[in-house]
Parts: sequence; C-alpha cells; structure tokens
Amino acid sequence: MALLSIIDLGVTFGTPLFTKLTFAVADGDRLGIVAANGRGKSTLLRCLAGEAETTSGEITRSRGLRIAHVAQEMPPWLAALTLYDMVCAALPAAQAETESWRSDIVLDDLEVPAELRTRAVSDLSQGWQRFAALAHALVGEPDMLLLDEPTNHLDLTRIAQLEAWVAALPRAFPLVICSHDRAFLDATTNRTLFLRPEQSRAFALPYSKARAALDAADASADRQYQQDIKQAQQLRRQAAKLKNIGVNSGSDLLIVKTKQLKDRAERLEIAARPAHKENSAGAIRLGNSGTHARALIRIEDCAVTTPDGGRLLRTGKQWIGQGDRIVLLGPNGAGKTRLVDLLRRAVQEPGAVAGIGATPSVVMGYADQTLSGLDRTRTPLAEICQRFDIGDQAARTLLAGAGMDITLQGRRIGLLSGGQLARLCMLALRLTQPNFYLLDEPTNHLDIDGQEALETELCAHQATCLVVSHDRSFIRAVGNRFWVIERQRLVEVDSPEPFFAAMAAAGR
Repeated sequence: MALLSIIDLGVTFGTPLFTKLTFAVADGDRLGIVAANGRGKSTLLRCLAGEAETTSGEITRSRGLRIAHVAQEMPPWLAALTLYDMVCAALPAAQAETESWRSDIVLDDLEVPAELRTRAVSDLSQGWQRFAALAHALVGEPDMLLLDEPTNHLDLTRIAQLEAWVAALPRAFPLVICSHDRAFLDATTNRTLFLRPEQSRAFALPYSKARAALDAADASADRQYQQDIKQAQQLRRQAAKLKNIGVNSGSDLLIVKTKQLKDRAERLEIAARPAHKENSAGAIRLGNSGTHARALIRIEDCAVTTPDGGRLLRTGKQWIGQGDRIVLLGPNGAGKTRLVDLLRRAVQEPGAVAGIGATPSVVMGYADQTLSGLDRTRTPLAEICQRFDIGDQAARTLLAGAGMDITLQGRRIGLLSGGQLARLCMLALRLTQPNFYLLDEPTNHLDIDGQEALETELCAHQATCLVVSHDRSFIRAVGNRFWVIERQRLVEVDSPEPFFAAMAAAGR
C-alpha cells in the first residue's frame, strides 16, 4: 500500500524543474533521488514534506502519515541551541518537559558523545551538525524520513555509521534520499528515481544498477527516435515522387495517396520522442601542462605537527612522480589537512618546509574543500579576467562553457551555489595550467555528472595529483597510488579497500 502517491507533479521556476512526475512510496521503499545540481531534488523533498507548493499535479498522503525532512541547511535559530536542546525542540512543549528521555534514546542510537550534547550546535563540526539535524527529525518518531544530501561533511567513519543505522532500521520503514554519493546510494537504497525536466525514470534497483538500466533505456529510446524520423523522411520522399507523377498524369488516386503518405509522416513525427538529453550544468575540463622532471615532489622523513607543535605523523621517505594519482587516506584528525598544507607551502615557497622539496618546474593547481581560492567579493567575470589576464569576451566564453550564463557571470561569487562555485573553481584550475593538482575534497559540491567528468579529466590527461577525499567511488575511479596514515606513520598500500573496511567497522 502506498503511503505517499505523486501524480503528474510539476514545479516550474521560470523553466520546468520537473513535469508529469508520477511515483509512489510504500512500506519498505528506500528511494534514492538523483539529478544534476539545481535540477529540483531539494524542491521535490520540500513538496513531499508539505513545505513547498507545486505548480501542477497532486500529492496524496495516507491518513496520519508523519514525515520528517532533514534539509541541507539548518535554521539559524536551531543552530544557536545546544545539541540536546535542539533535539528536544522537535517535541511538543508539554512532551519536552516530561519526556526528554526520548532525546537521550535518539542521541544514543546515533552514538553522539555525551560531551557534545551540551555544546552549541553552531560550535560543532559540520559533520556533527548533520547528525544533530537527523536526531531532531527522529525524536518525533516519524513514519517516513526524507534526507537531503545526508553524507555532506561526513568522514568515512560517520558515513559508515549512517549506513549501518539505515541498515538497522525496521524493514518496513520508508526512506527518500537525495544524494550525489554513489557508494552511499548503493549501500542504502533499493529504488532509484532519475529526476528530469521531462521523462523522469524510476527503477526498482539501487543506483549503479539503475544507472546501467537508465543508460540502456536512453540508448534504446534514441535508436527508436532515429528510426521513426528516418521512416517519416522516407514517407515524405515517397509522397513527393507520387505528387509529381500524379500532377503530370492527372491521377486523382495518386493525389489521395500522396496526402495519406504525408499524414502518416506527420503522425510519426508528432509521436516520435527524442531520447532525454541532459542540459549540461557546465563542462569540467582540466589538463596537464607536463614537465620533464621524473619526480615532481620528494619528501624526506618529515614531521607533521599540529599548530601548537603536537605530533601527528612522520612521513618517511616518499615521492610523487609524473602520472601518479595519489589518494591520501586517514581518519579525521590524523593529519591529512596538515600534510596537504605543508605540500602546498613547499611548492609555493621553495625551501620553506624542511624535508619537502619540489622540482622548480612544478606548477600547482590547488583547491581546498571550502573553495577558498575564489575571491567572494568579485563576480565570476572579474575573477577570471583579473586573475588570468583574459579579455572580457574570452572570459565570457569560458564561463559560459563552465555553465555560467550572463546573469551568473555578473553575480557576486559569494552568492553562487555550491555546485556553481565548484565549477568556477575547476575552470580556475584549468586556466592555471598546472602539472600537479593538490585537491582537498574536490567532489564535495559536485553532482554525479560533475564527479564523473572530473574523474575522466584526471585520468585521461594522466594528470599528477594528490587527492584527499571521502568519496569512495571517486577514490576507486581516480587513484593509482594510495597513502594511508596509520599509527602516526604515512604508509603506501596497494588498495583503499582495507581502509574502507576498517572505517566501516569503526562506524558500526
């Protein structure tokens, strides 16, 4: 029995986000919703939760259905509370006074440490803020949960913990999850909806299998469309020939036949539906300017410490050569960010970091997870023109290729969405013309198409890079060398899978 029925649903903001969307959510459904950045996933969840209006269609909820929605952004008034008070705030006032123990149960289930519960939510890491928002949603004992990008800002241990929590839910409990994390979708969903402006498609499969089925369906639809158009063209050519013969011979029968062929061609053309073509959110293109140096960076037995001098790890002797795509792995707090910062300084300021040397020909492209390399006070047009000494028209063409129309080009960078910022950052990386990429969580704000494009670019150009990432699919696709921080040492391993397994075990 359907708990939630969606019939011919549509939402339009200037242009359609989605139209004629029909699906249902029943007991036991774990539905993953996939779409490009800005294509309506969050809007759809708000509609399902009753927080936003639709343009057309209807949503029917079973009587008494309680839906909890965990949005990407937390209301400021909640962030100002302590974590414990934030969870209690989801309860009716009378219930909060007498049944605050419900908050303890939820926080225990999510394994939130006791010392964090009395701290202001705004003072917590973004990862723990995500768990706080989940606890706030769960304490009211909903019948259905809507999760919008639940793995954002979570490390691998917390992602594994979230996956284990989903797996432990009652079998009948329904979930709707919007996410760009392919591995998470595979681990937690049994159905997938590909949200599109038209021709949205749903499959009773987790993401990877559903994606293969979608690609096959799109290819089949494209072949059928080409066949229909070809047949219509043949009918029109036949009609033209018969018309000439009919006119010359004065045959009324041939004139009637001509009209019949034209009518058949028109019906075919009207019925023919082209296969879905996703409008690009902006191309991601990188490159590799190359260098004659065999080893770009050499690391002696360098000590990596906290800002106050506490020891994090020693690197041992390491090197980064041409074509190496190194993924740096380690639990939070192990020293990944500090090591990345030392590598960045060693390239930017030769001799500034004892034990790390870069060949003089290294040109670095650096991006951190907050995309701090972009001047938030400028417009994208001004950033590209001034930073790279590029003319106005050339800059506009480059920005358009990165998915930024004339309106976005003149908007202050600080007002852009995360996906738009990420694509602007990738354009800036390309224009830097690096031969070494230093990337800290580069997929944080990219949709799946963007992640796959970045993977393709790094591999196709045999780019040399060192990457920090919690995205397992991205790590598996890109890495050809793997460094792991364990027991305060940096060691090289053959595969990331043992590390993934260890993080999963820690999260259970």
